Amino acid sequence: MKIGIVCYPTFGGSGVVATELGKALADKGHQVHFITYSPPVRLDFLSGNLFYHEVSVSDYPLFEYPPYELVLSSKLVDVVKYEKLDLLHVHYAIPHASAAYMAKQILASQGINIPFITTLHGTDITLVGKDPSFEPVITFAINQSDAVTAVSESLKEDTYKNFPYVRNEIQVIPNFICLEDHAAESGKCRKKMYAPNGERILIHVSNFRKVKRVEDVLHVFAKVRQVIPAKLILVGDGPERGNMEKLCRKMECDVDVKYLGNIVNPEHILGISDLFLLPSETESFGLAALEAMASKVPVISTNSGGLPEVNVNGFSGYMSNVGDIEDMAANAVSILKDDIVLNQFKANAYQQAQKFDIAKILPMYEALYMKVLGQEINI
Repeated sequence: MKIGIVCYPTFGGSGVVATELGKALADKGHQVHFITYSPPVRLDFLSGNLFYHEVSVSDYPLFEYPPYELVLSSKLVDVVKYEKLDLLHVHYAIPHASAAYMAKQILASQGINIPFITTLHGTDITLVGKDPSFEPVITFAINQSDAVTAVSESLKEDTYKNFPYVRNEIQVIPNFICLEDHAAESGKCRKKMYAPNGERILIHVSNFRKVKRVEDVLHVFAKVRQVIPAKLILVGDGPERGNMEKLCRKMECDVDVKYLGNIVNPEHILGISDLFLLPSETESFGLAALEAMASKVPVISTNSGGLPEVNVNGFSGYMSNVGDIEDMAANAVSILKDDIVLNQFKANAYQQAQKFDIAKILPMYEALYMKVLGQEINI
């Protein structure tokens, strides 16, 4: 198949999943074309089956905001026609699904039929999508999609709840990880760079938005640090990072906190970590938690959104109510204080991650593609 993938090329979960999906499809022999405004951060190479098409947005004085959706639609028309694509797979509803619909209509007027699949990832439904000004467009684009997927049962339910006029059937295809990329690393020498005296390493990875409740990460760490020698590694960047740094200095624990910024391959640092903290207000799935578990790192998380579908309470880690810092810290200490307990949770976390290996998820997408194209499934 020749597949066009539209995504945001950033460090966010939707872009990561879209890119890894495309790379896996290319490995299976499909021809994959990424169509976006810059190369996806995880697209670290281009092979014979991987292609990138830049959506170039000109800055005209007439427009206060560049019309990205229109330019994207035009680019989709161009790529579909000249690369002879079989289908489009757009990740994130805004504005990719509506742009795909517009491109489909333009191509139909030229006698070309191009189906498109929309994958919903989270904030396009649970945050941005709640803005009433977007509701009619999102509903229409979802209903006009040839197929719709969501990354969790929780997100599927939220979509029907927040968009009561959605009539299209939503299929749940969970996020995934490439277990080979998360192979356990001994990393003893590198671990000593962050924990020179054998301290436990706690880690948090996110885009540092308010919904991630990053200050809770620091409060939980401070309580753990009172009981167990520990270090905290923060990966990512975003609007709350400045507040985090100020709070860290105020709490006088900055000597034990390391900021690494955005990292293309977080599995390198996850491999030396002991515990992952994810106290988010909500998560549509929790890809960061899954990536941690794939690196044999147990997870302390909240129980909101799709997290219960990923993190098994008492097995791969623990879950607490949003904002319950005391419970999160107590759970963290119960895992970290004993090597035998910690090693068991590490093994359990990896066992849970195996359920989401791309080898199990990829056939679900391939089957959906074949169904949309009206072809027999032979994968």
